[in-house]
Amino acid sequence: MSRDIMDAGDISRSLTRISHEILEKNHGAAGLVILGILRRGAPLATRIAANIAATGADVAVGSLDITPYRDDLRTSPTRAMTPSQLPLDGVDGKVVVLVDDVLYSGRTVRAALDAVLDIGRPERIQLAVLVDRGHRELPIRPDFVGKNIPTARAERVTVSLSELDGADAVVIEEVAP
Repeated sequence: MSRDIMDAGDISRSLTRISHEILEKNHGAAGLVILGILRRGAPLATRIAANIAATGADVAVGSLDITPYRDDLRTSPTRAMTPSQLPLDGVDGKVVVLVDDVLYSGRTVRAALDAVLDIGRPERIQLAVLVDRGHRELPIRPDFVGKNIPTARAERVTVSLSELDGADAVVIEEVAP
């Protein structure tokens, strides 16, 4: 059984709101770097950067592969590495906004923090997520949230994006025990 939670319009409105919140919290786009966590965080970061650019501000955008920083490498099948695409002037002294599709346990974000700190020393790191579903295992809290969706552990939140899946949607599915 599955439930539709967000459609393309809901996702677009959420990303527009997040973009404006990022600009407001940081008093503009000066010194901002938007980094999407691969896989689905990267297209979301690109959309947020485009929303910010539409306001007349210029913002650096890139993507981050966290595969070597994951704490489940011993228990998960081998994953192919995708090269991170970082802004030319790096992250030193910048405000980095990490972007991901779903925040669940917090372990992906922890890996992304390690990856960013290996790249350089940003002034500050913030977190933007399309969906916060709860069930944190680590003390991580997003700065910008598209939608809070209370879920059971036996449910899966699936985000589909037009860039990767052909359409935009967020769906909750029951996972068989």
